[in-house]
This record gives sequence, structure tokens and C-alpha cells, in this order.
Amino acid sequence: MPWRSSVPSDLVWRRITGLLGAIAVAAGAFGAHALGSHPRLDTWKTAALYHLLHVIALAIPGLPVATRWCFTVGIAIFSGSLYALVLLDEPRLGAITPLGGVAFIVGWISLGWSKR
Repeated sequence: MPWRSSVPSDLVWRRITGLLGAIAVAAGAFGAHALGSHPRLDTWKTAALYHLLHVIALAIPGLPVATRWCFTVGIAIFSGSLYALVLLDEPRLGAITPLGGVAFIVGWISLGWSKR
């Protein structure tokens, strides 16, 4: 039985990126059409923007795995908490948003210091 790496393959990362990209576009469309004049529409737009920007970065060929993980976690925590904050009208969810921002920052540093 061949040894299998616990690190997701390029195909798996491509699928994750595609799914996260589709979700980013859907979230942006939802914000534009369903939220209308919602008082936290700017929060939603920030979540969707950071989500989409980091999905685009995930699509870079040869992106280091550590960077991929950081960006994926950042999308989930940063954008996810902001989406939830808006939909659930629960401001306390904003307390975890900075953790996603830290994941984004670590991801960019990881990219800058990678040996690829």
C-alpha cells in the first residue's frame, strides 16, 4: 500500500479554491441583492471582499501549503464571522474576526518567506 500524504493534493486544493470562490461570488450577490439597505451592509461587503481576494490568492499555482491553510482558515474565521454577525445580528461574533485577520497576515508572511 503506497504511503499517502496527509497534505491535500493540488486537485483537492483546486476544488477547495473553486468552492470557496463560488461561495464568495454568491455571498457578494446576496449582499448586493438581498441585504439592500441593511445597516451592516458595509460589514458584509468587507467580508465578501476579503473572501474573494484570498480565494484569488489561493488560485496561485505552487502556493505553499502553509499559506493555503492560513488563507483558508482566514476566510472561514474572518469572513465567516462577519457573515454570521450580519445574518444573526450578533455583535459578539465580531470578537473572533481578528483571529481570521491574523491568519491572513500569517499567510502573507508565509508566502513572503517561502522558499518556492
